[in-house]
Amino acid sequence: MDRVFGPGAAGGDAGATDERAAAHARTAGPRGPWHDADGDPAAPRGVALFVDGPNVFREEFEVDFADLRAAATREDDHDGGLVTARLYLDEHATPGLIQAAEANGFQVITTSGDVDVKLAVDVASFAAERRAATVAIASRDTDFKPALEVANEYGLGTLAIAPGSYGRSDALRRSADDAVTLGE
Repeated sequence: MDRVFGPGAAGGDAGATDERAAAHARTAGPRGPWHDADGDPAAPRGVALFVDGPNVFREEFEVDFADLRAAATREDDHDGGLVTARLYLDEHATPGLIQAAEANGFQVITTSGDVDVKLAVDVASFAAERRAATVAIASRDTDFKPALEVANEYGLGTLAIAPGSYGRSDALRRSADDAVTLGE
C-alpha cells in the first residue's frame, strides 16, 4: 500500500508520518505528491535546457552553444548540473548546425511540424515527471509562456534565456523565475 499511497499511508508512527507529510508537501505537484522508485519523496536535480533553434540561431544573434550552456547553469544553486540540453530544429536546419550542436553535447530534435509544439510538450513532460529542478527555455517566442507556467505549477524553477536584447520577450521573462539575456 505504501507504493501506491506513499509511506505511512497504512498507519504507523505519527511523528514519522507528519515528517513524511511535510516532505510530500515540499515535493507535491498540482496532482499530488511525487515519489521516486523507492517511494521516497522525489527530489529533482539539475537543469533541463530546451533551445528553440529557429528563434535562437538567427543571423541577427551571435549565439554560441557554450554561452547557452553557461547561461542555463550560471547559478551555483543548480545542484546536479545540466541533466539535458536539447536543440529543437525544423526540417530546414543545415547539416552544419546539427553537427555543431551534437559536437557541443546537445541532443538535436528535428521536427517536420511546429518546433514550438514539440518543445512545449517536452517541457511539460519534464515538469510532470520532475526530471530536473529547473527548466530553462532559450527562445524569444512568447508561445512558451504556458510551458514555463506548467513547470512552475509542478514546483520547478524556471529560467528564460533570450538570444539578445533585440530578441527578448518580456512576457516570457515575466513568466520565469529568472531571466538571462545573452550578451549582457
